Amino acid sequence: MEGAVIVPTSGARGTARQATTHPQPPTTTNHPLRVAIVGGGPGGLYAAALLKRLDPSREVTVWERNAPNDTFGFGVVLSDETLGGIEHADPVVYEALQNHFIRWDDIDIVHRGTRHTSGGHGFAALGRKRLLEVLHERCRTLGIDLRFRAEAPYPAWLAETYDLVIAADGVHSTTREAYAHVFRPHVAAHHCRYIWLAADFAFDAFRFEIAETEHGVMQLHGYPYAPDASTVIIEMREEVWQAAGFAELDDQESVERCAKIFAEALGGRPLRSNKSAWTTFRTVVNERWSHGNVVLLGDAAHTAHFSIGSGTKLAVEDALALAACLEEQPTLERALEAYEEERRPVVASTQRAARASLEWFENVARYLDQPPRQFAFNLLTRSRRVTHDNLRLRDAHFTESVERAFGCPPGTPPMFTPFRLRGLTLRNRVVVSPMDMYSALDGVPGDFHLVHLGARALGGAALVMTEMVCVSAEGRITPGCTGLYTGKQAESWKRITEFVHAQAPGTAIGVQLGHSGRKGSTKLMWDGMDEPLEDGNWPLVAASPMPYTPQSQTPRELTRAQLTDIREQFTAAAWRAARAGFDLLELHCAHGYLLSGFLSPLTNHRTDAYGGTLAKRLRFPLEVFDAVRGVWPEERPMTVRISATDWAEGGTSGEEAVAIARAFAAHGADAIDVSTGQVVAEERPEFGRSYQTPYADRIRHETGIPVIAVGAISSWDDVNSLILAGRTDLCALARPHLYDPHWTLHAAAEQGYDGPGVVWPAPYRAGSRRPQTGRTDAPKPRLTLGT
Repeated sequence: MEGAVIVPTSGARGTARQATTHPQPPTTTNHPLRVAIVGGGPGGLYAAALLKRLDPSREVTVWERNAPNDTFGFGVVLSDETLGGIEHADPVVYEALQNHFIRWDDIDIVHRGTRHTSGGHGFAALGRKRLLEVLHERCRTLGIDLRFRAEAPYPAWLAETYDLVIAADGVHSTTREAYAHVFRPHVAAHHCRYIWLAADFAFDAFRFEIAETEHGVMQLHGYPYAPDASTVIIEMREEVWQAAGFAELDDQESVERCAKIFAEALGGRPLRSNKSAWTTFRTVVNERWSHGNVVLLGDAAHTAHFSIGSGTKLAVEDALALAACLEEQPTLERALEAYEEERRPVVASTQRAARASLEWFENVARYLDQPPRQFAFNLLTRSRRVTHDNLRLRDAHFTESVERAFGCPPGTPPMFTPFRLRGLTLRNRVVVSPMDMYSALDGVPGDFHLVHLGARALGGAALVMTEMVCVSAEGRITPGCTGLYTGKQAESWKRITEFVHAQAPGTAIGVQLGHSGRKGSTKLMWDGMDEPLEDGNWPLVAASPMPYTPQSQTPRELTRAQLTDIREQFTAAAWRAARAGFDLLELHCAHGYLLSGFLSPLTNHRTDAYGGTLAKRLRFPLEVFDAVRGVWPEERPMTVRISATDWAEGGTSGEEAVAIARAFAAHGADAIDVSTGQVVAEERPEFGRSYQTPYADRIRHETGIPVIAVGAISSWDDVNSLILAGRTDLCALARPHLYDPHWTLHAAAEQGYDGPGVVWPAPYRAGSRRPQTGRTDAPKPRLTLGT
């Protein structure tokens, strides 16, 4: 039928141009009869098979530029979850795949001649070529038109000719580029080069091996995909690749060099290539996945780094979801919306995990000096999908060996091990993070603060932090903020510290001192966060005269005389804090408040000795730190909270965050409390579970300074994982402590821990066991009858 039509093609090697016509508007029916699929990889082929199986009358055509037997890469790993979806949707494909899977449970991690094995992981893999053969056969059996060695027609022509166009044409998708103005793709390249190779023997586990060469660190990722074959990926940073001379080698020389470097892992066997080339991984994110009757699938819509083995898995799951939505929804428009609604959160979660894994391997040199078992645990938990508790279920013996090496007494979770800062020993690793309560009167903490902080002190955390306590009336964020600029305020704080020390012995209480800078004179949070007061405003000061938002008051640039006055305000507040009985003092240099405003190049445009280079931007915050340290008791620790990134172009860089931490440590800071953002209103944070911890991790490993990690750490499993992996020394949690003031006590009870790392107050001890609940273990049906 198509033979009578002259069809323009998309050009050699997928060169794209913007479509000159629009796709068809979505049909009013949910039943597209003519379906075009661009790309004959696993995702496109499986989508074709599903759609044809659901309706044999459909005309489904697949264009694939390569020959049927051409494939790049060797093995494919699929999860049990994905296989379950395939089994349910197409038992024929599932049965064919089952006959070719290689299954194994172990992961081997080899570093500096030591191999650690962790079991219970459950992998299934097969050759990519075999997977394609199974899908080709299924498509042919169903009557699908497979067009190999054929460039797909222009997307615009396809959209006009077919009811539905599925773009499964990979990371370099020409369809996506043709409608880039609608899909709005973001493609990010990363710092490592890698190459897909194979070995003609089967590894007996998923193997990670680290090679420390004269040129830098290289790593091998290997896994079996057949009884006599394994996928082998060699990866290294771009600068290592260049220094090792790979850029000057031809393909065969590269393969031979890799085999020589990893000769021990390969048992001296050679590696082989299949048109393999060194490449850089690209993370693809699209703001939209469909346009009219055109929809993206698999790598065309999203990519996730191979170190979590998810590319084919995601594409197959996309196909399953798209087919289901086309069946379930009343119109094509709604079906494509439902497909994206269903898959986008899953993909976003996977991409976050993949990004964490990718960055871990990019920076693996950072962890080389960790103890071997901790290094292995760190690698296994790098994406935050495998956690301490999850790994304990998979391989209790391995996890317990890591805990023993870390120093956990028998039966003690990592979070309940002690930690020392100067003269203060914290009995566990949990901190109640500073949280502004906006409930003070004239800066005086009242009964609310006594109950709020007292309840959390009774709740088991080792350290309870106050909200940001302001050093002057003009340094408040809102009229409801607390202060330490009068004797009355100090007496009220003393009442609170005495309660904590008397009623929660062993719990430390810390004070966070700060000045609002350009973010002051605003409404209470629940009346309008960061909105200026309607009346009663006070003048603001900052490093530079820049308002926080267009609606905000413009601050005055601080003069040298005013800098001296503010430094003295911090000193006086610290002296009052010491007399009030606080155990620890934190200097707030984050979140765009006054001292943070000096540190960030986005908010410090000064041309004097306090602006310009990082050393100059650090000058005033360090002067304040030195003045405070000078009056703060020697035996009591001081920490500094920083924003390690501004989440905005041109802001504080990762290198600068490390330098800032080093500078404060050189002046006597005992730990760095590593937060991020809130410096400029136009920030674009990358939210997610534990999303700020990589910044703490970097500072800890590049400087050796103790760190406090913050940011969406919500479970005791997260805390145990982060502590045991060596990514942080302490974990500060905010919202979980608003939800549950006794969060730490409950974490101990849920883990069956009752030791010195947490102490139940005597009046609460009867609550140290979970209350009984209604029965949930009703007998299951004994028979399942077929229909």
